[in-house]
This record gives sequence, C-alpha cells and structure tokens, in this order.
Amino acid sequence: MKIALIGCGNMGQAILSAIISKGVSIAEHLSVAEVNQACREMTAEKFGVFTTDNSVDAIRMSDIIILAIKPQNLDEAFKQIGGKFSQGQLVISIIAGKCLGTLKDGLKYDAIVRAMPNTPAQIGYGMTVWTATEAVDGQQMAQSRTILGAMGKEIYVSDEDSIDMATAISGSGPAYVFLFMESLIQAAERIGLPHDKAYEMVMQLMSGSIRYAHSSDKPLDRLREMVTSPGGTTAAALGVFANGNLAGLVEEAVTAAYKRAKELGG
Repeated sequence: MKIALIGCGNMGQAILSAIISKGVSIAEHLSVAEVNQACREMTAEKFGVFTTDNSVDAIRMSDIIILAIKPQNLDEAFKQIGGKFSQGQLVISIIAGKCLGTLKDGLKYDAIVRAMPNTPAQIGYGMTVWTATEAVDGQQMAQSRTILGAMGKEIYVSDEDSIDMATAISGSGPAYVFLFMESLIQAAERIGLPHDKAYEMVMQLMSGSIRYAHSSDKPLDRLREMVTSPGGTTAAALGVFANGNLAGLVEEAVTAAYKRAKELGG
C-alpha cells in the first residue's frame, strides 16, 4: 500500500510505527506531510520515510491518505488539500469530532473512513472504532481494517452516531482508567503505603485483573462476586462505592462525554 500521513504527532507516529512493524507497508511506500520541520526531520530519521511540508505532494504519491492533524488545523488543511484527490484514493480521518459530512464538504471528496482510535494504539493495544461513506468500496474497507487493526483491535460500525458513543467509551476511556488508578494510589498512600509500593501494586492490579477477565469465560459480575466474601474487606469497600453511586457517576460521565462529542461534530 502507498500511504500518506497528513500530520505526524503522537497518534500519527503510532500509526506509522504500526504500519511498518506489522508489515502493512514498507518505508519506501510511505510519505509524511508535516509543517513542523523538527518533527519532519525526526520522522524521516526514525522511520526512513519520505517527508515534506507540502500535503498535496504527499497525496499525489499515495493511494491511501490518513488525516492525523489536530481538529483546530482542519479548516486550513481544507484550503490546501480540498479537491486535490483522485478517483480510487481512500481518505482515513482520525480527527476527533469531525463528522463525515464536514470531511466530505471540506475535502470535496467522498471515499472517506472516519476512525476513533485511542492512546493505547501507541503501543499496539489500541481500540479503534470506525465507519465509512457509501463511496468506500470493498477493497478499501479491507485496507482500512488492515491499517486500523495494526494498532490493536478495530470495530466497524454502520452508523456514524456510534463513533460519538465510542468516543465517550474507548476514546476518552483511558483517562477514566488513569483517574481511577491515580485515586487508588493516593488512597494507598493515605493509609500508609509508600508511593513506589502503591504504584507497583496498582499497576499490577490493573494489568492482572484485565488479563484475568480476558482469559475467563465468566461474566464480570461473577468475577466480582468471586472476590467478594460476605462481611469481608472487599464487601466493605464495594459498599462504599454503592453508597456513593459509582455506577451512576460513571453513566453520568459517559453521557457528558457523548453529548460533548456530538456538539463537537456539529
């Protein structure tokens, strides 16, 4: 695949690394358009790919174009690359909050995939949810699966509203997990554990629990019950969560993120 990346920040570099390491394409078939000179030079040295400050040049060299720029830079990008695409090319956008209608109007092109990856994609454990316009053909759908799957797991959804839902769950979700981890570490320190020990315990707790849940054929509520002895320490802690309506707070938080995603998408 001849692939161009427009923008190469953290997520763009994660995609580039995944494409090369998973054998999706080779460096000689990859190009990166990036306005920041230092970033261009670093990308060229690290990945051995062609770099340019001219997005149109990168587009002309490629069959698949991945938009990885910041949302606030999209209008300027539209001015530069709108109408510059050729029949048969595929555009994959990972720009948060920008809907297919906005992308089609600005790019003056119809074969577009909209994807919502998350930050664990940077280490190959990402969750990407994506959808596509009707103009994306079967081969391009398969190419999209290959590229997005190189970063971890991918899920295709047929309706774009599910992308906003995914933004509130898997897109923003790492921050929810990190917040809970922070809170556990702080609580551990308050009851007397030193920071380094608390950090190690929480990191292993999260990693081990997730791996255990993945390997088990039991539902999550059953796994929780297996840890919870009546009248025991776990029951005491879960009682506090229940009294504080943790489930309700989580639902409220996810709903707020979903509403904000829809607002950003217009």
